[in-house]
Amino acid sequence: MSRVAICPGSFDPITYGHLDIIRRGANVFDEVIVAVFNNSSKAPLFSVEERIQLLKEVTSDLDNVKVDASRGLLIDYAQEVGAGVILRGLRAVSDFEYEMQITSMNRKLDESIETFFVMTNNQYSFLSSSIVKEVAKYKGAVTDLVPEPVEKALKAKYNQ
Repeated sequence: MSRVAICPGSFDPITYGHLDIIRRGANVFDEVIVAVFNNSSKAPLFSVEERIQLLKEVTSDLDNVKVDASRGLLIDYAQEVGAGVILRGLRAVSDFEYEMQITSMNRKLDESIETFFVMTNNQYSFLSSSIVKEVAKYKGAVTDLVPEPVEKALKAKYNQ
């Protein structure tokens, strides 16, 4: 039986923390669909199309990773693509409460779809897209935080 996992996120922009979770998921599941979703509580820096392009570029070496986007509910998308697993990364205890609420709602909507949590690599435990954008905005170094194509895209966005 094929095991398809969805790794959802806004990925605005993708960080090494995201990439770590995607790569580790690709080692466990037959296929990982990295699905770009818009977070309605945030104003994105990159368009969905730009995020998809960056994700494709930085995951191009992973044969079992596909990049896509969706606007609706994650569970509806999971059902649509035949995924049985949602792959999520946890950075700290503070992430757990939020993730538990989302997971509980997803289980209520479809109890056949499981959520797998992967603890982030310690070197990325502080990392978030918001922090990366803030550092890049003020011309701080993000070389160790994001892949090179993302760093170039951030510099272009902030006219550096």
